[in-house]
This record gives sequence, structure tokens and C-alpha cells, in this order.
Amino acid sequence: MQEEIDKLTQQAKEQYKENKKFLERLRQKPPKKLDVLMQDLHEKTFDQIDCLECANCCKTTAPIITDRDTERIAKHLKMKAVDFEKKYVTVDNDGDQVFKNTPCEFLASDNYCLIYNVRPKACSEYPHTNRKRFHQLNHVTLANTSICPATLKIVEKLKEQFGVLNKKEKQR
Repeated sequence: MQEEIDKLTQQAKEQYKENKKFLERLRQKPPKKLDVLMQDLHEKTFDQIDCLECANCCKTTAPIITDRDTERIAKHLKMKAVDFEKKYVTVDNDGDQVFKNTPCEFLASDNYCLIYNVRPKACSEYPHTNRKRFHQLNHVTLANTSICPATLKIVEKLKEQFGVLNKKEKQR
């Protein structure tokens, strides 16, 4: 799986400018049915991809932790919220509360989440490709193409829907 993730990272780098330009155009002038299309692409892609085989998001990204997340997870762990924060949470450069460590301390060796039922909202919504007003998350989607194989596939399928060919396809 690591080999696939390395390929993903390389492919995302190669297509970064093209994907950025494409997603920016979507943000500026979103098609009427974009959210419906995204929901369909999201569902079809995740029918083919098993996140448990990858878990790259959990291994490389510290999710934003809201106060509500802190309360819920601390209760689940039978801890006081303040103790949970001291042990697991820090503030990042953007001023957001995030988990201190990557890989996530709640990621088991089999890629299962030890707090799955109470995981942070950012984790449950990841990679955010099925959210309403998808076009407003183009910067998040672009960043996620180098982390999540599904996100890159969804962006590729979206580009196909709009007749955008990547550089390699143009050269054929």
C-alpha cells in the first residue's frame, strides 16, 4: 500500500497546477448540479476503495478538534475534557486545535480507529468530497489529492465529466 501512496503523492504533485486551476474554475463558476454530481462520484469511488487498506489520512494529518469533539471523546475515554486536551491536543500554526501526534494515537495497527464511533467531526467528514457547496472547499480538496487516493480519483473523474484532460492524456 505504501507504494500506491507514494505514487499518489507523485501524481498529485504532477497534476497540482492543473487540478488547482480546474478546482478554482469550479469555485468561481460552479455548475448547478455540482453537489449532486459530487455525491455520486463520492459514493461510486468509495464503493471501490477501502479506507482501512490505506489510512494515510490518519497517518499523516492531524484533524481539527472542536470543543464538542473534545467533550465527546473525553467522555468516551472516561476522562475530563481538560485532561484529554492536555494529553492529546495542541494548537497548530493556524490557531486550530488538533491532535498532537501523527500518526493518530487512536489508529490501531490494523488501521481501525479506536474511537471510531466518537471520532472528530473532521475525521467523519473526510475527505469532504460529498459536502454541500463542494466548490467552496477547493483548497481542501486540492490538498487532499496528495493524501487520499479516493480524492485524487474523484477529482480525475470530475475533470473527465467536464472534458478536462490531464497532461499525459493530452500527449497521447
